[in-house]
Amino acid sequence: MKEMKRTPLFPQYEKQGAKTTDFGGWELPVQFSGIKKEHEATRTAAGLFDVSHMGEIMVEGDNSKSFLQKMLTNDVEKLTPKKAQYTLMCYENGGTVDDLIIYMLNTDKYLLVVNAANTKKDYDWLLQHKPADVAIKDQSKDYVQLAIQGPKAEYILQKITDTDLARIGFFRFESPVKFDAVEEAEAIVSRTGYTGEDGFEIYIPANFGSRLWEEIMKAGQAEGLQPVGLGARDTLRFEANLALYGQELTAEISPIEAGLGFAVKTDKEADFIGKEALRLQKQEGTKRKLVGIEMIDKGIPRHGYEIFSGEELIGFVTTGTHSPTLKKNVGLALLKTSYTKRNQEVEVKVRNKQLKAKVVDIPFYKRS
Repeated sequence: MKEMKRTPLFPQYEKQGAKTTDFGGWELPVQFSGIKKEHEATRTAAGLFDVSHMGEIMVEGDNSKSFLQKMLTNDVEKLTPKKAQYTLMCYENGGTVDDLIIYMLNTDKYLLVVNAANTKKDYDWLLQHKPADVAIKDQSKDYVQLAIQGPKAEYILQKITDTDLARIGFFRFESPVKFDAVEEAEAIVSRTGYTGEDGFEIYIPANFGSRLWEEIMKAGQAEGLQPVGLGARDTLRFEANLALYGQELTAEISPIEAGLGFAVKTDKEADFIGKEALRLQKQEGTKRKLVGIEMIDKGIPRHGYEIFSGEELIGFVTTGTHSPTLKKNVGLALLKTSYTKRNQEVEVKVRNKQLKAKVVDIPFYKRS
């Protein structure tokens, strides 16, 4: 049996009694104290996540901006140093290679943060299209990535750094940031996240990650900070309608179908891979689109379950669960566009029964 990869923070999971699982070849924590408890803590206080399995790819060189304009759907021209952007890479047919965040470190140096399971695929895709004057390096092993999310995230993190975190705007970052416990290390701290809450993502050299984790946990003890595993990470991002690659996005599902047209700038001057296919989808509409569904009958709409209107197969569930915040059974579903009007009744095939559900607005949760 192939040995699973572990992040430098694995010993912290053991210390805190986490239940681990195989996640795309990584041994990661599903939960520490329980999914619902961790979800609730993030919504009301703060949660600390180890996301060091994510990939970090550095792109630099004189022509790095024009190269990334060709590779990415969003408009890299809109970036300035210390600004980040949500974007995607697509195939010519509009299907999705990956969704990612790009950080502009300076005028000719960019950090791409990609999905863990896609790191090699993304790296190879970039290399395949790279011009001679651009350097691309997979630096995933060099970083530990921590996320602190929730209404008390800023207050907790501010206790251990002199950098004024209040000055970091949404999708902005500060670098270098120093933390009390690891003064010799320089970190990147961005106001980004994957939970629908305010918070920060921290990139720090790998050998300092464990000490920083301990320091943040100590700083947040009195505020109700909880370590959070993959289970609650999924329910949190799902309620906020944040896409998960492999579910809401795939090589067969385009960003337009997934409702991510805001990150696809078909009017930017630069040609990018998939531009024409995505432009047509924006212009003419798509045959299917992502919507929210809420169960009327008793049952949970799980990933992959088929959805019907009478005898007609009209789509499938991309993600579904019992929402800890809404206390309802809800799902994200990719349906034929003609069945996506609000309150449209549909049927989800759960085991061998077709259970009633209705189309509802997304996101299910919005921070007030």
